[in-house]
Amino acid sequence: MVSLITEDFWDQGQFVAKSLGMPNVPRVKLPHPVAGLGEAKIEIIAASIIEEILDSFANE
Repeated sequence: MVSLITEDFWDQGQFVAKSLGMPNVPRVKLPHPVAGLGEAKIEIIAASIIEEILDSFANE
């Protein structure tokens, strides 16, 4: 499992992870906002973080 969190909500993501008993859940930071960017920009973001996401699965 990996959590995708935008930079504006990074601290809240850590708070939620701790409150759910998962303080070490892997997290990947996304630029904010991502909603409404359109498919082309989302593809660019995805390409920039895919290795980090895959690495988080390799470390489980």
